[in-house]
Amino acid sequence: MAVIPLLQLNDISLTFGGDPVFHDLGLIVQPGDRVALVGRNGSGKSTLMKVMAGLVEADTGDRVVSPGVSVGYMEQDPDLSAFDTLGEYAMHGLDPSELYKVERAGEGLKFDPDRLVATASGGERRRAALARLMAQDPELMLLDEPTNHLDIEAIGWLEDELKRTRKGFVLISHDRRFLTELTRATLWIDRGQVRRQEKGFAAFEAWRDKTWEEEDLQRHKMDRKIKAEARWAVEGISARRKRNMGRVRALKDLRQERASLIQRQDTAAMALASGPKSGRKVIEAKGLKKTFGDTVILRDFSLTVQRGDRVAFVGPNGVGKTTLIRMLTGEIPPDEGTVKLGTNLVPAVFDQTRAQLNGDLSLWENLTGDPEMRVSGKADQIMVRGMPRHVVGYLKEFLFDDSQARAPVRSLSGGEKARLLLARIMARESNLLVLDEPTNDLDVETLDLLQDLLGDYDGTVLLISHDRDFLDRVATTTVAMEGKGRATVYAGGWSDYQSQRQAEPTTAASPKPQAKQAQPKPEAAKPKTGLSFTEKHRLEALPAEIDRLTAEIAKLEGLMADPELFTREPVKFKKASEALVARQTALADAEDLWLELSEKAEAG
Repeated sequence: MAVIPLLQLNDISLTFGGDPVFHDLGLIVQPGDRVALVGRNGSGKSTLMKVMAGLVEADTGDRVVSPGVSVGYMEQDPDLSAFDTLGEYAMHGLDPSELYKVERAGEGLKFDPDRLVATASGGERRRAALARLMAQDPELMLLDEPTNHLDIEAIGWLEDELKRTRKGFVLISHDRRFLTELTRATLWIDRGQVRRQEKGFAAFEAWRDKTWEEEDLQRHKMDRKIKAEARWAVEGISARRKRNMGRVRALKDLRQERASLIQRQDTAAMALASGPKSGRKVIEAKGLKKTFGDTVILRDFSLTVQRGDRVAFVGPNGVGKTTLIRMLTGEIPPDEGTVKLGTNLVPAVFDQTRAQLNGDLSLWENLTGDPEMRVSGKADQIMVRGMPRHVVGYLKEFLFDDSQARAPVRSLSGGEKARLLLARIMARESNLLVLDEPTNDLDVETLDLLQDLLGDYDGTVLLISHDRDFLDRVATTTVAMEGKGRATVYAGGWSDYQSQRQAEPTTAASPKPQAKQAQPKPEAAKPKTGLSFTEKHRLEALPAEIDRLTAEIAKLEGLMADPELFTREPVKFKKASEALVARQTALADAEDLWLELSEKAEAG
């Protein structure tokens, strides 16, 4: 018996402002499908999902929903203007007897149904929209970035709910782990085309790279054929031979076909420049305590951050992660305890609220209006890592076109705002990066690039994120904030933290005392080594760092061994020379620190 699809799109074409978004698009969603919808920022993922939901009408083509099938849609920015409270919105369309469904979803997603819409944050509105969709339990769920503004605990709850359901769903998300755990098929939007693979997101990147490799090979073969045919045409004319007009027409057609190939969008040309080297010890916090009213944010917390550390802060929304980072960077004082900052610190901050961006001003004005980026007497230039650059040229490196440069920031998507904020941060030198939820709304390619940049960054990173995969790829230390003032330091990223937490000794006592035992007590926990927890982790990580620096130095020395390099490529020679000096200095510092910590461990 043939399976009746839940939803079918046939020959869909859609144009916005003269530019085609889709052309002759077709897709089918079957019962029980678990589909990842992926593509670059601006490729049309949200637009396609709105077509699937019936909220955007295509120029041509048909949308067919099978009889009796209900389609539920969770958009990124739901309109709650007709409701007084989040609970009223979440209950809309449901029978009063189904209130328990909303309450259950609300508990898992942590939203207050009594919260007034007028005072609710964007994240609270989205959690209410998600609770509403989960309570409706339609045959097909369309979820556009459902994990944004959710903490890891709520993401885990949603992940478990979607694993248990037998209903079909299509997901747009930047969260690799979430997509990998949940999906069994992938829809990939690329330059107006939608491709489908009957494998989940885990297989997407290999599929994408193979597709692009085959495309590049096809383009290369076509270019060679065009060159060969063009050479024949020129030689035929010069020799006054009779021209084969059919072959000439074929050459014209070939050129038109080559011109019609749509180039892939480049990856953002992001770069991080480390400023002057900071002191070896970047932050030393001892015995920190912080309360707001009756709420205890932190108690008896100590942490040492060394130059080059990547420290991640995780925990539920509202637990105080941002507050702790602001204390560690000296922005706000603790109620008790001390914070000592290292020497020569040059911080750069990525704010999750995007407060550094003025939505009413254009992209151009947001950059040229920054006092640290302004070039005196040049209205069209900004300072980028110590060099004047034309503002539009710099914006193009972050994938903004000429027309967007003069558009207001409020017209940008979430991913575009994140890229613009990264552009501001990366224009200046720094040696301490503070990144508060930098991964929200970024596509996979930009996340990959950001991860690589952080891996090569010579400075120190303090990071807040709910993206488990990103944490695993970037963090060397994780600070888990568990509520009621508890904060525990673990080595490694998210998965390391989970493994260490499960391996912690348990007793017959209640869970609360166990959590207290997990608090870091360097002197009591490691009496035989004489090292703090952070120092022990640093000592373990140093050999790999020394090996990496040694390999990089050898590579740079090999490059500079070319006697013609200075004459042929003086800029490259200069950069290689500077990089070699920086790596040699870093290697010497790493070896000194390893020796210092080793001696301290032996003395203990």
